[in-house]
Amino acid sequence: MTGWQLLGTIGAGFIVLAYWCVTTGKLKSDDPAYLLTNLIGAILLFVSLIFNFNLGSILIECFWIGISVRGLGKAYG
Repeated sequence: MTGWQLLGTIGAGFIVLAYWCVTTGKLKSDDPAYLLTNLIGAILLFVSLIFNFNLGSILIECFWIGISVRGLGKAYG
């Protein structure tokens, strides 16, 4: 496994962890911790995808980043 693949795997772990926390009731979907965890995961995946290009995955991560940033803006704005 390359360093970029490891980075993407860690990012995927962040996103799965965030989803798990919401589905088990540990976090709410508008909780800043949930949004930040998703944002970190999406950024890590995005960076890894720059080096292992996949257009569809890059597009979904761009949306994931945008949605997380918007949610954090609402939470703190």
